[in-house]
Amino acid sequence: MLALFAALFVLVLGVLHFRNRPQDLPWTPLDLGQPVGLFTGSKLAALDGDYPQCRMLLERAGVHFAELEPIEKGQCGYADAVRLDPGGARAIGFDPAKPGMACSVAAALSMWEWNVVQPAALRHFGSRVATFEHFGTYNCRPIAGSTHLSQHSYARAIDIAGFVLADGRRITVARDWQGDDEKAGFLREVRDGACGLFSTTLSPDYNAAHHDHLHLDEQPRGGWRACR
Repeated sequence: MLALFAALFVLVLGVLHFRNRPQDLPWTPLDLGQPVGLFTGSKLAALDGDYPQCRMLLERAGVHFAELEPIEKGQCGYADAVRLDPGGARAIGFDPAKPGMACSVAAALSMWEWNVVQPAALRHFGSRVATFEHFGTYNCRPIAGSTHLSQHSYARAIDIAGFVLADGRRITVARDWQGDDEKAGFLREVRDGACGLFSTTLSPDYNAAHHDHLHLDEQPRGGWRACR
């Protein structure tokens, strides 16, 4: 009887939890305005095959964007890229400005800003992030030291090099990753938070090729994720 009551208690707790957190269920629709759930990352990656749905989710979330013309260059290129524009629900700009990226990356980047980056910046610095410094998105090239094409070859990746706060302070991966101060703590927190949103999150902890940036991509892998 005790075991039965314990099982029922766990079941009731589970029902209450998932009723209040639909984002933790695999079959509920993705909503970019909801908190990050257990299956948010896999739902974001699945947008790579559903461009109309991705655009609709960005529009519903109040994200300003422009659609980009498809590019086909041998095995490289993209058919679903967007440019994130200023204004709307997003507040973080880009340096260099107006990068083009796969729609799934734009959706994940928006959720990363709202759920991870801005809350972490306020906790660590008392100031919001104003700008993402990055090393680019689309680039037809192989992975360093490999013959396999990088996800950059399909605009499914962005390399984040640093963050500029609204008060002018600057945090960079190259300079601030090491140590135990607020800047290092912030970088590790946003790296860890990215792992629940992107298919691949690579940092200086992975290898020397990533000593100065966070590589974030939405490679479609059927749910399997890489976080280092």
